[in-house]
Amino acid sequence: MLETLDAAAVRRWCAGGLEALKRHQGEIDELNVYPVPDGDTGTNLVLTLASAHQALARDLDNSPEGARTPHGHVLRLMARGALLGARGNSGVIVSQILRGIADALAGTATIRGRALAGALRAATTAAYAAVAKPVEGTLLTVVTAAATAAEAADSDDLCTVVRAAAGAAADALARTPEQLPELARAGVVDAGGRGLCVLLDALVEVVSGEEQPRPAPASPAARPPAIAARETGSPEYAYEVQFLLDAEEAAVGRLRTLLDGLGDSLVVVGTGEGEPPTWQVHVHVNDVGAALEAGIVAGRPHQISVTRFEDRVAPRPVGPGPQARAAVVVAAGDGIARILTDEGATVVPGNPSTGELLDAIRATRAARVVVLPNDPNTQAVASAAAREAHALGLRVSVVPTRSPVQALAALAVRDAERRFEDDVIAMAEAAGACRYAEVCYASREALTIAGPCHPGDVLALVEGEVHLVGTALVETTRALLDRMLGGGGELVTLLLGAQAPDGLADAVRAHLTEHWPFVEVHSYDGGQPFYPLLIGIE
Repeated sequence: MLETLDAAAVRRWCAGGLEALKRHQGEIDELNVYPVPDGDTGTNLVLTLASAHQALARDLDNSPEGARTPHGHVLRLMARGALLGARGNSGVIVSQILRGIADALAGTATIRGRALAGALRAATTAAYAAVAKPVEGTLLTVVTAAATAAEAADSDDLCTVVRAAAGAAADALARTPEQLPELARAGVVDAGGRGLCVLLDALVEVVSGEEQPRPAPASPAARPPAIAARETGSPEYAYEVQFLLDAEEAAVGRLRTLLDGLGDSLVVVGTGEGEPPTWQVHVHVNDVGAALEAGIVAGRPHQISVTRFEDRVAPRPVGPGPQARAAVVVAAGDGIARILTDEGATVVPGNPSTGELLDAIRATRAARVVVLPNDPNTQAVASAAAREAHALGLRVSVVPTRSPVQALAALAVRDAERRFEDDVIAMAEAAGACRYAEVCYASREALTIAGPCHPGDVLALVEGEVHLVGTALVETTRALLDRMLGGGGELVTLLLGAQAPDGLADAVRAHLTEHWPFVEVHSYDGGQPFYPLLIGIE
């Protein structure tokens, strides 16, 4: 039984956590509350921890020159690796939990129970800060319960604290269906929260030397899955304020709160190095004076830059350089990738990590980049990559597209003569004006808002919600288009997937010609998995 958590123990936790997540990967994937065969929370967490493990494997020095403590060095490596490999919302949040732990413990001489409890509270704060609109009944609730129980244990005994944290996390996980109706209807617990419980159990095993016999939650097969909720964006402000800030983390936490109340597009990032650490601060506000005053109160701001958006000179896409622009788009499917490449975008394969998106952003050699994630689960990864890019001096904006058809609509309105910020707004408006739909086959029995479905049924989803359940692909697609065009529309875009049968495009086009003769139709071979047809209506 360990009395302290040292660098070697952290490495064993990372390796053990990765192996545990691999064992539970399928189980966590099955907790997905979406009746389409793309549940991937378990897979995303495995990939996130695999990246952390690889970062540790590449640096076997537990005590490099300049590191304050050996365990601090290893914890920072683990957190950084997780961030760059983070996939999906849960992967990003877990990476921030690890960052919070690393930041809290890097300078602690010896990690005992109370120090770990404080680190779990810091991890909770970092996790909530990573989410634009926190929702209870999720991974956030589980990490909060772990931190609260660890603090309540009020002990320096490391094993007592980690057992209390893991036990409370498991209890909180079991209660997540009481907080989220989607989970209650599905008869499952939160997938991301389950992944965190697996990681905490792995930590208990490292500290106690005993295997955790904790049973998995009940199988979701007994009840049908439902549909998950989505997130939204924020408004614009007149001024951009940027500065470097030398300040302690506690002061930076207060600064975040103040700036969040003054504006939006708030990014505060730092490496945790230096005495005091240096942070990069970026925010869009209307009251510049108040933003700068908040920085002065927090610490020593320097390299201050204030830009009024209306006075900016529009950059020209004249090739790589500080005035160049680029678009990075996430897409699954060879056909979609070719179409987007023809539109001048850099394409990243579906379900990328933060590091892969960051590499693509940097590879454009442009100083101003717009990222189109094309999937709600990739939006958190895109936002994390944008924050990392901003720390490198690049201006990156994420347009929250949820489908490739919205990306096509956004790319179609790009105009290099506009200011970058105006161009991003125009792209966001074009994407938002494009209603999107997906047609796919149900992978399992489920109760949707359109009624029950069975394996092999055709599901027609409009902006993520099941609107129709049918038995024939063409007939269901026709009914879907009639319903959507009944609300207006002049342009229909069809992206045919890898599972699209021969003649599907011709049948849909014939129906539109007969019943909606004034609608323009564009059809492309997208090659995307899971969805025989993606539809966009503008």
